[in-house]
Amino acid sequence: MPHASRTGQSAPLGATVYPDGTNFSIFSKYASAVELLLFKADDHSKPLQVFRLNPETNKTFYYWHIFLEDVQEGQLYGWKIYGPYAPEIGYYFDGNKLLTDPYAKAVVMDTYDREAAKRPGDNTAAAIKSVVVGGSTYDWEGDRPLNHPYSHSIIYELHVGGFTKHPNSGVPDDLRGTYRGLIEKIPYLKELGINSVELMPVQQFDPADVPDPSRTNYWGYAPIALFAPHTGFASTQDPIGAVHEFRDMVKALHRAGIEVILDVVFNHTGEGGADGPILSFKSIENRAYYMLDEQYQYRNYSGTGNTLNTNHSVVRRLIRDCLRYWVDEMHVDGFRFDLASILSRDENGRPVQNPPILWEIESDPVLAPTKIIAEAWDVQQYQLGNFVGDKWAEWNGAYRDDMRRFLKSDQGMVPIAANRVNASPDLFRKLLRDPNRSINFITCHDGFTLNDLVSYDQKHNWANGEGNRDGHNDNHSWNCGAEGPTQDPEVLQLRQRQVKNHLTLLLLSQGTPMLLMGDEVRRSQQGNNNAYCQDNELSWFDWDAVAQQQDLLRFVKALIQLNLNTPYFQEHFYWNSPKALGGSRCRMGGVRNNQPDWGHDSHTLSYTLKNNNYQYRMHVMVNTFWEHLNFQIPKPKGGKLWRRIINTAAESPQDIHTFEEAPVIRGGSVYVNARSVVVLVDGQ
Repeated sequence: MPHASRTGQSAPLGATVYPDGTNFSIFSKYASAVELLLFKADDHSKPLQVFRLNPETNKTFYYWHIFLEDVQEGQLYGWKIYGPYAPEIGYYFDGNKLLTDPYAKAVVMDTYDREAAKRPGDNTAAAIKSVVVGGSTYDWEGDRPLNHPYSHSIIYELHVGGFTKHPNSGVPDDLRGTYRGLIEKIPYLKELGINSVELMPVQQFDPADVPDPSRTNYWGYAPIALFAPHTGFASTQDPIGAVHEFRDMVKALHRAGIEVILDVVFNHTGEGGADGPILSFKSIENRAYYMLDEQYQYRNYSGTGNTLNTNHSVVRRLIRDCLRYWVDEMHVDGFRFDLASILSRDENGRPVQNPPILWEIESDPVLAPTKIIAEAWDVQQYQLGNFVGDKWAEWNGAYRDDMRRFLKSDQGMVPIAANRVNASPDLFRKLLRDPNRSINFITCHDGFTLNDLVSYDQKHNWANGEGNRDGHNDNHSWNCGAEGPTQDPEVLQLRQRQVKNHLTLLLLSQGTPMLLMGDEVRRSQQGNNNAYCQDNELSWFDWDAVAQQQDLLRFVKALIQLNLNTPYFQEHFYWNSPKALGGSRCRMGGVRNNQPDWGHDSHTLSYTLKNNNYQYRMHVMVNTFWEHLNFQIPKPKGGKLWRRIINTAAESPQDIHTFEEAPVIRGGSVYVNARSVVVLVDGQ
């Protein structure tokens, strides 16, 4: 039955369902004509109906709109927008291309062909189809975002597909690599001690956005539908089912006390540069959605061919509407903003002191309880420690780089490492800033895994098909004496110790710790530090490693519990803040207590945490020297004896203890093995 149409209205943008039909609205300033196409769910190679919008009645200012009677949830649709195709002045209107609605909350990808979107001519049969979402009810069963404070958060960065896609995951075949598959592994996350997962991109991305068409975009940093959950992670072909499966995953994680943070990409899209496909924004209003230079070429601060014009009023609204949708309708707890420094650039690409979009996100009352985390750099600027506002947390890339250098015994790193374990006060200079807004990490998706960090001096990215030219060259890694796999027992022992050293300092530094998926069981990518296109066992979580690495897994679980149950790591003020604020004291030292050696050739650091309101002190000793050393320790107080709860040089289970099990230390010094960490506490 053909659908009758009415004028419709300009707001809300996208497809909005009402009892008697659906309103459609889209922004396009310079379009000369706009068409809305409807498609059958079981055959969307050609349109079921085409509605050409009348600019006299179906346009209000720059918004084109139409109301279609009896259209309800599940209807497939797309836009065609006509106007000048003149790249030399920044216009890419092409009425032959079917366009994804920027506000689409679900999409259908099963006939999508990226190359057809690049070639001249009509691509309707091979285009992405938007899907109407709304009108049905979802039973959240009382669920709300958890909103854990940073001070009580252990973040785990994972890839939804890669977490359960391996055949040895134990997940049913039809659920491997899906939202539902992740639900199956919640007990593992819970037992590990994770209470916050940071999901790599789940906004619908283009898996075909790769230089080599024989490979797949695995990471997902190629968004094409910002409101829509990625269909490739759904176990169903039903696009509405994908929305509900995402919600099921969030609800299940919340029931387990695990919050959900999304890695969102608002800095570029999967449309690429001038030679990229026309999928959506290019033919809707290229000059509004993208940053262009004086010659109308794409500015490329993202390194991917285009840069979203994030401080244009229309794009700002899109971003805020999108964030609110994921919070209100999908119940997510927070966002990590990929290349967030791009959001500080004006429409001409210049960094500005008070970027409107960043302040709008910070001050949005809907987002008030929501975590917002910045990757505070782009390809041309590094803003770590200088990001705007008070609410933003930041991925501390300096923590990653400096702690790597410190633990592999680079010179001149001791005073820098002392700052890093103290939540980097040299970078984040605001006295009243929450130190836990420093997101500390050693590894993340971009770079070596922790196993590979201690197993390779050089990247080995040949599998990516780019001649090993891609990926970072400066990794601050050390292979401990042999490149890659080895049977040398001394090298293997040292690697295990270095893994534990990194994890120990990460969990015993002030700030919020973030672990990379699989580091707790030494997941390896065989030296590949840029596995963006490796949707295979190279990137997937190898669940056999859980049994193989039980000793390390036990160590990590205990470390996480130590962090969560130690008041020093739950504080909201920097250690050594003015006493009136209530912060703990952190006394730095070296091999001699309270006498740090800041020299260029120093390789020792110790620090003592004390607070008269707490029942015990903690003393951490780090020896990155290649010889064993004796460290002086603070004198016992109040009849309490020191107990050694961690010794990374010891074999399991002697490497980590509960306080009750820990051996008592008698005397005024402790022997610390070469390249190891020892931790003491003096009573509870």
